[in-house]
Amino acid sequence: MLYPLTFETIYKDKIWGGQKINTVLGKDFSPLPNCGETWEVSDVEGNVSVVKEGSLQGKSLRELLAQYKGALVGEHVYEQYGDRFPLLIKFIDANDDLSIQVHPDDELAKQRGVGYGKTEMWYIMQADEGAKLNSGFSREVTKEEYFKAVADNTIQDILNIEPAAPGDVFFLPAGRVHYIGKGLLLAEIQQTSDTTYRIYDFDRVDATTGQKRELHTELAVDAIDYHHYDQYKTQYEKKTNESVNAVTSDYFVTNVLNFNQEVEHDYTHLDSFVVLICVAGGLTVNAPGGYSVSMKMGECTLIPASVKNVTLVPDGDMTVLETYVP
Repeated sequence: MLYPLTFETIYKDKIWGGQKINTVLGKDFSPLPNCGETWEVSDVEGNVSVVKEGSLQGKSLRELLAQYKGALVGEHVYEQYGDRFPLLIKFIDANDDLSIQVHPDDELAKQRGVGYGKTEMWYIMQADEGAKLNSGFSREVTKEEYFKAVADNTIQDILNIEPAAPGDVFFLPAGRVHYIGKGLLLAEIQQTSDTTYRIYDFDRVDATTGQKRELHTELAVDAIDYHHYDQYKTQYEKKTNESVNAVTSDYFVTNVLNFNQEVEHDYTHLDSFVVLICVAGGLTVNAPGGYSVSMKMGECTLIPASVKNVTLVPDGDMTVLETYVP
């Protein structure tokens, strides 16, 4: 019988990584010198999540999917994605600016033989004073202007820069140029893909190799959406003790749950798994069969599609992201 699943955290040190994964989220990433990302639910080759607790402890997400199929992810989701878990869930600590980058969409990724595209979203969990990020361009840009801006190191002059604060949401469809700015700790929900085209890396040198990291100027050119948009930050109404939709896309739906009282969630209308991502406070998730799992800020639980009812019991005020495949 399937039950709410938690997984062993996969830690990633990065040239721009810091210490907040430990100091804020309480996760021990030693012996790594820093931690830029934790992968909490992953089916990326070489980084497949492993169950942490219960009767399925030690089983990989890939093994579970092969065995349980639609009971794990939903019949509709399994028909669409087969033996591939469609979402990757991360926490990211930017101790320095990440590279300016872009991800291809599904069509371009398929043409290039790199699997799937990468549409993603960010939820800001903690922000140092003055922290900012980039989402898109500040004006309409042509391919020729892009090449020139990269060549003469003025790419930052045409980027849309946004201040970021806890609770902010940014949806980044494939093709949108972006970077996470220094001082931000966030949760990221994305398509299962690790394809990134690095446009500019602030002339950093890798401490291990002594070389600048590879740029993908040419590869990025056909992946980029050069349009300017009026709104880059996702607008959603922040309410207490009510589920609020923040993002609805072809790849995932994400609701924000700010609760300080017990709530029952009925998922019988969904034909999908649900991932609960705790981004503030703590709670206990109770499921049929007497199974319960405790969560705190920086932890995730996967509710299999066959589990149709859960009760969320907050430990004071809590905020949880609830994400699933439409």
